Amino acid sequence: MRRYRSIACAMKYFEDIEVGETRQLTSIKNVTRDEVIGFALQFDPQPFHLDDEAAAKTHFGKISASGWHTAAMTMRMMVDDTSGEETAGLGSPGLDSLRWAKPVYPEDTLRCEVETVSKRRSKNRPEMGLVSNLVTTYNQHDDVVMTMESIVMIALREPDSPMEE
Repeated sequence: MRRYRSIACAMKYFEDIEVGETRQLTSIKNVTRDEVIGFALQFDPQPFHLDDEAAAKTHFGKISASGWHTAAMTMRMMVDDTSGEETAGLGSPGLDSLRWAKPVYPEDTLRCEVETVSKRRSKNRPEMGLVSNLVTTYNQHDDVVMTMESIVMIALREPDSPMEE
């Protein structure tokens, strides 16, 4: 069961985020065959995600996780991470890019790194800023398996402060 931080912990707002900061997430994911097949059955039922013989005939060589499964596992690690302060996040309007660099296989162990690449205040919503993060997911061999540039909406501590030009 996940334990949630108390309200008394320090909150990290838009003003506290620095472009260039990088976080190694403490969460890791051990990928199981049952999870790979279960996800594929429900969301991406292609033969190379479901069947050993079919997968052996592809460039994957064996059953591999759907790229969408890799993205979902990455998101879960980001949400579960407890390596830093609680952030005043307000959701996300989407991604600017998503790339699957290498397949993820059952028995792989995944970890993530998040680098803040840019930030700006919202022109239409003065109570929030937009932060772009480069999220890189690695396997146990430190091979990059996925990258994405995610955009996160984060509350401002002082929304009435003047906007920088």
